[in-house]
Amino acid sequence: MGGEANLHAGSIAALELLRGRRIAVLTGAGCSTDSGIPDYRGPLTRDRIRTPIQYQAFISDLTARQRYWARATVAWPRFRSSEPNPAHVALATLEAAGILRGVVTQNVDRLHAKAGSRSVVELHGALHEVRCLGCRELVAREHVHDRFRDANPHLSDDAVEVAPDGDAELPASVVANFRIVDCARCGGMLKPNVVFFGENVPRAVVDAAYACVRGADALLVIGSSLAVWSGYRFVRKAHQLGIPIVIANLGPTRGDAEATVRVEARAAEILPRWAEELAK
Repeated sequence: MGGEANLHAGSIAALELLRGRRIAVLTGAGCSTDSGIPDYRGPLTRDRIRTPIQYQAFISDLTARQRYWARATVAWPRFRSSEPNPAHVALATLEAAGILRGVVTQNVDRLHAKAGSRSVVELHGALHEVRCLGCRELVAREHVHDRFRDANPHLSDDAVEVAPDGDAELPASVVANFRIVDCARCGGMLKPNVVFFGENVPRAVVDAAYACVRGADALLVIGSSLAVWSGYRFVRKAHQLGIPIVIANLGPTRGDAEATVRVEARAAEILPRWAEELAK
């Protein structure tokens, strides 16, 4: 009963703060968990030890690169078929109503765009594209996926469970036999067009995200623990600028001390209710 009362009180306070303001939104993995994409640090996954691919390992270690592409190739059909959940739809609805300044997302699933959002800054890129590190050509993941499948007919994606970064757990024997394909244009190394751990977010992307926050009257953080600086920096900036901050997340976040209002809630539950009220 106490938890429900706190959620209700926090929700009302959040709505009072957001109403009548132009809102910038920062989303994390918790926004996509109801679409079947797990997060790294949520209540259901924080006890599982999982080390994401590191940028230096990917570009310098053939075995690490082979393991990444094998797992990513198997998981891609499930990952690409994920559908927006009510949280994504609610944000797209608020944007269409002129209430949102834009969405800055730490997610690489492109579900905001799939739901209809137009003003989206993909802070960490998207798995739907692949870039050649040699000639820098950017190609659709589908084309590269087909080439990987043709080179590895032994792979099976039956009943695979998608991991937080769009890959899947595979037996070592399957990984060891995986053949990597290179750029069809220059033979260079292919890398998904996402920011790996240990890699910097492009300056232009950071600037676009800061512009979104600076141009807003409030910042709404949804489904992020803010554990990594790439997302937390925007909460710090909003706080420095005196922009009020609402954080809705399951579990504590790094930005709780800066939050004007903090709500313990699932994105797919709370956002549709808030969108309905704010659009009135």
